[in-house]
Amino acid sequence: MRSIYVINGPNLNRLGLREPDVYGHDTLADLENFIENVGKQHQCEVLCFQSNEEGQMIDWIHEAGDKGAGIIINPGAYTHYSYAIRDAIASVSVPIIEVHISNVHARESFRHHSVTAAVTKGQIVGLGFKGYELALLALLEGEDL
Repeated sequence: MRSIYVINGPNLNRLGLREPDVYGHDTLADLENFIENVGKQHQCEVLCFQSNEEGQMIDWIHEAGDKGAGIIINPGAYTHYSYAIRDAIASVSVPIIEVHISNVHARESFRHHSVTAAVTKGQIVGLGFKGYELALLALLEGEDL
C-alpha cells in the first residue's frame, strides 16, 4: 500500500477557531478524517502530522523521503520564509505538493511569495480541504511527479 504524509504547519491546529471567515469552521481533526478517508477510498495510507515547530516538520519531511512516501505539505507561515523547510524539501526525492486552504494570492502581500513552492511538484491554493484531496489524487496518479 502506498503511503502519503500530510504535513501541516503552524497554527493549523487552530482550524475552526482561527479566522473562520478565511479558513472555515472545520477543525484539523475534520481535515485529517477527510483526507484519511479519501486515502482509504484509493487504497492509500495517509499519515497526518501537524506541528508549530519548524524542526519537527523537517524531521517528518526527511522521514517521508527515507520511506519513499509522497508528501502533501501546508507549511503555514513557514511558506514565506523558511529556507530550512525549503532545503528539507529539496533534499528528498519523493514528490511533494504544497497546499494552502485559503487563496494566499488574494490576501496580504507577504503571503504572495512562497520560498518552498519552487522545490515542490506543484502548489494548490484557495480550494479549502478539496485542495488536499486534489493533491492526494495527483500524487497517486502522477507516475512522473
